[in-house]
Amino acid sequence: MTSQTVSAAAAGTWMLGDLKVNRIGFGAMRLTGSAAFHQGTPRDRSQALGALRRAVELGVNHIDTAAFYFSRLRSANELINSALAPYPDDLVIATKVGPARDASGEWATSARPDQLRGQVEENLRQLGRDHLDLVNLRLMGQDSISEHFGALAELRDAGLVRNLGISGARPEHLAQAQEIAPVVCVQNRYGIEASGGKDMLRACAERGIAFVPFFSIAGQGRESGAIRAEHDEVQAVARAHGVSPAQVRLAWILQQGAHVLAIPGTGNPKHLVDNVAAGALRLTADELQLLDSIGRPAC
Repeated sequence: MTSQTVSAAAAGTWMLGDLKVNRIGFGAMRLTGSAAFHQGTPRDRSQALGALRRAVELGVNHIDTAAFYFSRLRSANELINSALAPYPDDLVIATKVGPARDASGEWATSARPDQLRGQVEENLRQLGRDHLDLVNLRLMGQDSISEHFGALAELRDAGLVRNLGISGARPEHLAQAQEIAPVVCVQNRYGIEASGGKDMLRACAERGIAFVPFFSIAGQGRESGAIRAEHDEVQAVARAHGVSPAQVRLAWILQQGAHVLAIPGTGNPKHLVDNVAAGALRLTADELQLLDSIGRPAC
């Protein structure tokens, strides 16, 4: 597989509400530094801007971001605005609201329903938009989301938001949200080692809702990054195809269903090209079964 010639379109497409996106997208979180947001060294600004522009050149038309993606020196939204505005007509920018951080980067309490408008307006200001294509309500452990999602539905009715989704959610949250307004996606942690979310994966498939995993490459590294020994099974499949383990992980994610989208993030130009190329990688049934066995107890 020649990564240099592969477009994001090779992964196929899905509809986020009324917006068509290629199933390989781009997550902007890591452009600000490490996955822990305010820790680590942020990417060189010119490199971060170049990564965003190159992603769009490669056919990426779905970028995931949030106003709370910032570090001491970098803001994901500001980088996106600087790199890509005026935005291509087919570019879908998804953002998240709910969590709150103070200026020093420390996490504050989750936003109240009446504070969500301010968070939406902050994303609008930073991105230079008059509306947001997609806003995900990022849950912070609450059991009921009706008030929060209802507040976002009002902003959708007012034209500030085009589509709504939820993140870090359980099936009962999806049911609550759907009683209030259409849900176009669910964004949850999911990957080869973290496949306990199959109930939500299936629920989304049954309803025609996009399932958008995060930390799908990092695996057990999660917020601290993907610094870990790779599983022998992943290494074996990677060798068989002449690709990287990260590409195998992305291909596995995409083959969990036509409704599954991937949003890997990187500021490394080679990794970006490889991530997009993973959309053309097709794993065999035996390889999928081998990867599915990771983390399962031996019989």
